[in-house]
Amino acid sequence: MKSLKKLSMLLLLAAVMTIIAACGGGESEEEPEENAGGSDENTEEPAPADEEEALEGSVVIDGSGTVYPFMAKMAENYMTNEEENVSVEVSRAGTSAGFEKFLIEDGTDFNDASRPIKDEEIAKAGEVGFEPLELKVALDGLTVVINKENDWATELTEQQVKDIFLASSGVKNWSDVDPSFPDEPIVTMGPNENHGTYEFFFDEILEGQDLVEGVNLQQDYSTLVDLVSKDKNAIAFFGYGYYESNTDKLTAVSVDFGNGAVAPSLETIGESEEFDYSPFTRPVFTYLNPEMAKEKAQVLDFAIYAMENAATVASETGFAPIPEEEIQANIEALEGLQ
Repeated sequence: MKSLKKLSMLLLLAAVMTIIAACGGGESEEEPEENAGGSDENTEEPAPADEEEALEGSVVIDGSGTVYPFMAKMAENYMTNEEENVSVEVSRAGTSAGFEKFLIEDGTDFNDASRPIKDEEIAKAGEVGFEPLELKVALDGLTVVINKENDWATELTEQQVKDIFLASSGVKNWSDVDPSFPDEPIVTMGPNENHGTYEFFFDEILEGQDLVEGVNLQQDYSTLVDLVSKDKNAIAFFGYGYYESNTDKLTAVSVDFGNGAVAPSLETIGESEEFDYSPFTRPVFTYLNPEMAKEKAQVLDFAIYAMENAATVASETGFAPIPEEEIQANIEALEGLQ
């Protein structure tokens, strides 16, 4: 009897253990489902095919002080609206000084220029191992400026402008330009030899003839603006954009090229003869190292962005836009580097 009772107790205990094991097994089966769910959450899903990887790194630009306002605005727009993780650094050593930083091993990515690249500079690039890609970005009107108190030289002929700055003309006083002008010394100023604007004025306007003795040549355009604004007898030359941003301090001389005096403006600046200020109009550029663009995605991306937005930024910074077909040709050349 005792054996039967003991057997019954053992059977009951076994049954209870079986039930507990079954319940425990149920909980154990649920855990893998939770773990699987957690694993799904941690699994990196592939990015959509049309989602581009965010760019980062730097873009380094130097060169022309004339082109600087254009490129600085372009860089600001790009970093604010397009690629916040890309740093676009824009400096203004001057066209020629900038080329010295561009045409070296591991040089700058771009060089802004207010004149075309020279043959010797192209040759130097070849020695370094690349061929610069020329990108025309806008049109500038070389502007002659005077002090606000100067009310006699607001209109000058093209030849009078040349005579004021030519050593060979013998012009020293305002009365030498026109007998009705004051008999006071002319104070001539301009950008120094580092700048493409100086080279354009010297080579194209003065046709390579010597500048008048004592001309005050400066590195910074802001310094020129300040000097002219403080001297009643001062006269200087630089890009239209610097005048446009300082109209409260300076007066732009209207130049007579043979058909009446013409004031520089976004409407009169242009390369073809239909634009009245064409004799003092010049293209401005940025030059790209295509090898840098191939190595660094952010450099090429910025270059394409700059051309796509060139017309808008030009008008915002005192430049006339280049024709749309030239913009598209530049974009196609850049896309060919991809």
